[in-house]
Amino acid sequence: MTVNMKVDLVGPRRRGLALGLNEAAGYLAVAVAALLAGLIADRAGYRPEPFYLGIAFASAGLALSLLFVRDTAPFVALEAAAHAAPATAPSLRRSFAETTWRQPRLFGITQAGFVNNLNDGLAWGILPLFFAARGLGLGRVALLAAAYPLVWGGLQLGTGWASDLVGRKPLIVGGMVLQGFAITLIGIGDGFPPWLAGVCLLGLGTAMVYPTLLAAIGDAVHPEERSTALGVYRFWRDAGAMAGALAAGAIADLFGFVTAIQSVAVLTVASGVVAARTVAPRKEPHR
Repeated sequence: MTVNMKVDLVGPRRRGLALGLNEAAGYLAVAVAALLAGLIADRAGYRPEPFYLGIAFASAGLALSLLFVRDTAPFVALEAAAHAAPATAPSLRRSFAETTWRQPRLFGITQAGFVNNLNDGLAWGILPLFFAARGLGLGRVALLAAAYPLVWGGLQLGTGWASDLVGRKPLIVGGMVLQGFAITLIGIGDGFPPWLAGVCLLGLGTAMVYPTLLAAIGDAVHPEERSTALGVYRFWRDAGAMAGALAAGAIADLFGFVTAIQSVAVLTVASGVVAARTVAPRKEPHR
């Protein structure tokens, strides 16, 4: 819901910046929480002390929501007043069809989100096993696993804002192609330096598309239908992680790690090509 509310608050001109800030805060917080939980577990044991940290975070979030967060419906109404009314009443069934396949622009965004998280499933599920199978020690595997979300999380501060300036399409298409190149580099690389370069480039590519795709959905639909469309998009985006882990694991079992990695690389570039043909080049909001 924080994504929906930020989009409501900032309007179309700063939508990418707001979503970049939101996504960066979320993923950097995950990294910090993981570090703190690990330090606590190392000193005090695996339970219950590390769980107290999660209880404290959840309690703080609840208190902030109750005391300071206000409903953003008035902002939606204000923005909707500048648009023509939708032809039909908003509905989940229609938004699901339009966001999934009926509207080419929305389909292009949604399939890119699906494939982006599909290669996330590869990054989290297959790449650590691939690095370990190639003889890399646990410490360096952990460093590679940490570099990807660190680059991804931090750079979203800039990439979301960049999409407000240059448009959504260049960030989406360029980010998907860059991810495919990065995954290919990891698959053909041999040793820590090329693998580190690959995961950092993968993080950059993911940072280019992650907040931008959310902003692009907000651009493409009427304000009164935006939350539903974002929900449908995020359903498919997050389903991609599950599909990627399962598919990459199955291919790795049958044909080996390298084939699984390169298959995902080809699919990611193909997704960028689809986005290039379907995503509208302009960043203006829906009229």
